Amino acid sequence: MKIEASKRLQGIGSYAFAEVDKKVEELKARGITPIDFGVGDPTAPTPPLIRQAAAAGLERRKSSGYPSYIGDIEFREAVAGWVERRYGLGVDPRREISSTIGSKEAVFNFHEGILDPGDIVLCPSPGYPPYTRGTLFAEGVPYQVPIRKERGFLIDFSEIPAEVARKAKLLWLNYPNSPSGVTADERFYREALEFAGKYDIIVASDEAYSEIYFGEAPISILNVRKEGVLVFNSLSKRSAMTGYRIGWVMGDEDLVAVFRKVKTNIDSGTPTFIQDAGVAALADEEHVEAFREEYRQKRDILCSALAAAGLEDCTPATTLYVWQRVPEGMSSLDFATRLLAEKIAIVTTPGNWIAEPAAGGENAGEGYVRFALVPSIQDTRLAAERIAALRL
Repeated sequence: MKIEASKRLQGIGSYAFAEVDKKVEELKARGITPIDFGVGDPTAPTPPLIRQAAAAGLERRKSSGYPSYIGDIEFREAVAGWVERRYGLGVDPRREISSTIGSKEAVFNFHEGILDPGDIVLCPSPGYPPYTRGTLFAEGVPYQVPIRKERGFLIDFSEIPAEVARKAKLLWLNYPNSPSGVTADERFYREALEFAGKYDIIVASDEAYSEIYFGEAPISILNVRKEGVLVFNSLSKRSAMTGYRIGWVMGDEDLVAVFRKVKTNIDSGTPTFIQDAGVAALADEEHVEAFREEYRQKRDILCSALAAAGLEDCTPATTLYVWQRVPEGMSSLDFATRLLAEKIAIVTTPGNWIAEPAAGGENAGEGYVRFALVPSIQDTRLAAERIAALRL
C-alpha cells in the first residue's frame, strides 16, 4: 500500500527545531558532546514547590476522571490573580480565560476557529513557526512581515499593502520578541491596534516570554485594550515547565469562546494534577526571580565572549535568546556550521531557519544565529572560552 501524506503536509518543510535536534544527534553519534544552544528548552530543574504540588495533585485527583476542557476554575482564578498582581488588570476567570496544553497547541489550533479558506494571516518573520504552520493547516494564507533591526525589530505596518490588510483576518504579535529580545511599549501597541481596527483584524499576542526580562517588566497588550485581542502565555519558560504542557489564553471573551469551542473538539484538557502544579507556580515569584538572574548571568557571559570574538554587540533586554549578527561575509548557515566544528561543538539555530521569506523574497532571519541560553552556567562559560578564541 502506498502511503501519501496530505498535500497540506507535503507542502511544508521540516520543523526548524527538529532539524536542530538532528544536528545534535549527528554530533553525539560522532562521539562529540555538544553545548546545545539550539532549542529554547530550559535545562534547569522545575522548582521543588511545583513538583511537590504535582505529586500531591496525583493523590488528590486519583478519581477525578477527565479534566475540564477549559481548565479548572481554581487554575483560571490563579491565572486571573497573577494577571492582576503582574499587570494591574482585571480578567474574568469564568469568561475571559481558558487553560491550554502549553502555548504551541493553542497558537496552532486557534487558526481553525478564526480562518476561512483564503483568509490572510499577518505573521512576523522571523517568528514562531506555528503562526505560519497553523495558518496553512487551517487553509489560510500567511503573509510574512519582516522584522528588522533598523525598525527596532518592531513590525512596520506601513510595509503591509492595503490590499493585503483588507483581506487579513488575524495579526500575530510577539513581544517580548523571540528571537530578538526586544519589547513593545504602549505606543507600539496603540499603533498595532489602530492598524488592526482600521481593517477589522483580530490581534493575537504571544507573550510567552513575558517573565524573562533584565530591566523594566514588559507590559501586556491588554494594558492597552482587550476588545478584539487574545493573549497567549504559558508556564514553560517562566517556571521551567516545558514538559508539563500548561498555559492559557485570555482576553476578549468572544475570542476566548471561539478558542474554547475549537479546543473542546480537539483535546480533553490539561491534566488536573498539572493544573495543581500551575496554581503553585503562579503563586510564587521567588523561583522566577532566580531563573531571571541565572539567564542574566548566562547572557552576560555569552555576549561578552561574542564581542571579544569581534562580533556586533547584540545583548538582549528580554527572553532567553541572543539574536546574534554573524560575521560580515558569512551566511547564517555558514556561521552555525563553523560553530559545529569538532573543537568548538556549539549548536545554534541559523536565523533563516526560523524566518519565512517576505513577499519580495527577503528572509529577515538571514545574517543571524539564535543562541538559546539553556545550557548551565558552567557550560556557558566553556562555550564562551571557545567563542572568544575564534577572533572573527
